[in-house]
Amino acid sequence: MTTPIIIPALDLIDGQVVRLHQGDYGKQTTYTYNPIDKFAEYVNDGASYLHLVDLTGAKDPTKRQITLIEQIIKSTNAEVQVGGGIRSEDEIKALFDIGAKRVVIGSMAIKQKDTVKDWFKKYGADKFVLALDVNIIDNQNFIAISGWQENSGVLLEAIIDEYLEVSLSHILCTDISKDGTLSGSNVALYQNLTKQYPTLNIQSSGGIGSLDDIKAIKQTNVFGIIVGRALLEGKVDLKGAIQC
Repeated sequence: MTTPIIIPALDLIDGQVVRLHQGDYGKQTTYTYNPIDKFAEYVNDGASYLHLVDLTGAKDPTKRQITLIEQIIKSTNAEVQVGGGIRSEDEIKALFDIGAKRVVIGSMAIKQKDTVKDWFKKYGADKFVLALDVNIIDNQNFIAISGWQENSGVLLEAIIDEYLEVSLSHILCTDISKDGTLSGSNVALYQNLTKQYPTLNIQSSGGIGSLDDIKAIKQTNVFGIIVGRALLEGKVDLKGAIQC
């Protein structure tokens, strides 16, 4: 059994650390942490990989917080994956140029598959994480897009199978109903995925509220466990989670 890594996450709006409840900009919690200091603290506690979401850039690509993201990446020796509504090759190049380890692609992977596949071929599949956010309807995993506002009608497994043809290596899968709830992860979802796709590096996201939740998801063989709100609000101690 592989031991998953804990991946601390920060969501940023206009330089501030925030959390949205289930992707809703109208349900925003703002924290007083300095994002550079917070990531430094996470690395100091043992994190080797970090997840950064630029929510300002997701809303308006012309306002992407590239300067701040660069400062965060340059100030840490951890590997950083960056997402938030990435829509163009220019944005991808800019993020790679400032040292992002991987770029997280969401809705584009569903809406413009040929473009994203071309990026895989040009930069290497290992440089990307597909963020596949699911609404579970009648026991089927439908992918939601456009900041979770829209059901694509596309099944999670169909997208994974299609991108495996271009050497898909990393996915970040969120059960939307769990996100920001601190109510535990959808363990069954990740168990099924890791069994069905043993070669994939699968990152779980959404619902972590305690060390017990981490212990439960640890049994599923995921590559990484993304923890956001629970760390920000002190529900989970990062050192303890990494030891666990």
